[in-house]
Amino acid sequence: MSTVTFRKMHGLGNNFVVLDARSAPLPLSRAQAAAIADRHTGVGCDQLIVMEPPEDRLADVFMRIRNTDGSEAEACGNATRCVASLVMAENGNGHAVVQTVAGLLDAEAHDGQVTVDMGPANLDWRDIPVSDAIDTLHLGIEQGLLVDPVGVNIGNPHAVFMVEDAEAIPLQQLGPQIEKHAMFPEFTNVEAVQVITRDKVRMRVWERGVGITRACGSGACAALVATARRGLTERKATVVLDGGPLVIEWLPDGHVTMTGPVATSFTGTLDDALLAQA
Repeated sequence: MSTVTFRKMHGLGNNFVVLDARSAPLPLSRAQAAAIADRHTGVGCDQLIVMEPPEDRLADVFMRIRNTDGSEAEACGNATRCVASLVMAENGNGHAVVQTVAGLLDAEAHDGQVTVDMGPANLDWRDIPVSDAIDTLHLGIEQGLLVDPVGVNIGNPHAVFMVEDAEAIPLQQLGPQIEKHAMFPEFTNVEAVQVITRDKVRMRVWERGVGITRACGSGACAALVATARRGLTERKATVVLDGGPLVIEWLPDGHVTMTGPVATSFTGTLDDALLAQA
């Protein structure tokens, strides 16, 4: 009988299965991770999150991120807020440091919201990365209604497209084509962003290794950075996703902060069949 418990959490509908492996190792194969994430035969989630002991003494927890296909991701802003909220509840204070593959992320709780410093926005072509030395303000690729994106890395790669109507973009069709475009050697997340005012934008997202999700924290950060670089918004704005709004700010030091809610949907125990996947 399995004794592996989980929490189902979400940030604006961007949902996660969170496992706690801080007291005992929980090595998961790609097949096991994908089985747990499967919405038809597993628990179902956008990403599987494993809390592990931190490798850095400054961190409270290490957060490992697995996509629905079992592959590993570097960053996930909404998951960071969820994990940080758990750590802060345990510690009894309003601050936590979450270590990820992309680095250390500071989080604070206030007024029922969690703010995460997602680190610096990386804008050099080598940091996205893209295949050629190019100005990342205009990557120049085109796929249907998606034309000339801005390249941004917020712990993971993003191609941010400015569009007149985000709702009109056939993201289910175009997202996977852009994700695996030859320009992106590590593939990319894809954002369709409509500027509403200088402090409000609408964003829809295709997440690398996942597909369309209701919200993407790092994508919202990338969207704000991209629109600010193009002179279309201020450096602080509300990004409205399918699941609701996040407040994003691109600070003078180059770091990007994200503020929004977190929630727990339910808890449970994994079935042995999920952990028995080859």
